[in-house]
Amino acid sequence: MITISRVYNEITPGKRYRILVDRLWPRGVTKERLKLDRWMKEISPTDELRKWYSHDPSKWNEFRTRYFAELDKNPVTPELLKICRKSDVVFLYSTKVEDINNAVALKQYVEEHL
Repeated sequence: MITISRVYNEITPGKRYRILVDRLWPRGVTKERLKLDRWMKEISPTDELRKWYSHDPSKWNEFRTRYFAELDKNPVTPELLKICRKSDVVFLYSTKVEDINNAVALKQYVEEHL
């Protein structure tokens, strides 16, 4: 099972593998606070794609298409899929935009490839 959560939210009790899926470290958050199992910045969208998208709702569908193409070629993707097959996972992100962000897109991609 894959869930997503904003890094600023309270941590839900229970054992889940916690992965930060942002390229940049979230502001004002310590490593201790996040209780991460892994920071997979390599799985996040490239800087070019992230800056192009800029959470513009009109670009959401195209963003997902481009991001999925990046994930198809990303050498870290198989490792992420392996982790998701073995464990309940939480994808952590920092943006205020909760419904159209890279964690949401990544969750969809992974669920389609499991």
